[in-house]
Amino acid sequence: MRTPTSWTCALAASLLFVSTLSAEAADKRYPISYVQKVEVTAPSGRTAWENKDFLNCDDVVLTEADVLFALRHMRRVSRSAYDPERMETTGCEGSATVTFKNGKSLAMGIEPNGRTLALEYDGQMKLTESPTSFYECAPCGERKMALLKDALNRADERRLKKLVAEGRLSASEAEFRLKRVRDERDKP
Repeated sequence: MRTPTSWTCALAASLLFVSTLSAEAADKRYPISYVQKVEVTAPSGRTAWENKDFLNCDDVVLTEADVLFALRHMRRVSRSAYDPERMETTGCEGSATVTFKNGKSLAMGIEPNGRTLALEYDGQMKLTESPTSFYECAPCGERKMALLKDALNRADERRLKKLVAEGRLSASEAEFRLKRVRDERDKP
């Protein structure tokens, strides 16, 4: 027979495991099995937060596969948690519309790091009563940013060349820093 202490520990471990799973769970209101159509309306765009020294938005292209991946893995966050001043933003965003079999549509803005903004529309393309939803998707960011490694390397190179041209950094130091940053990015 288990003691109350071991029973409590087993229950706590079970709750921790379930909460870990739900922390990365997708929004159940938008099941992937009900998707009828995905239309990428703007594969690449800029927001007011674009920083070409970090990432050139021309190098970021949203695909249908990215949208479906986001639907599978995004988790809802509060408006304050989505705030660009509090959360890392790329300044780049692609847009898509997802139509579901029940007639509802979801207009999505997705950044390469997984930040997602979504508006829900009914069958007549009128905004529903649902408020704007804010999401983050860590697996999306890992997936997309890995694909953008070359773009990030080019941005690092542009930033360091600018520092050399301004005389704030020697060419050899810039080369050393570029190698170090690329090596860090290549680590598994």
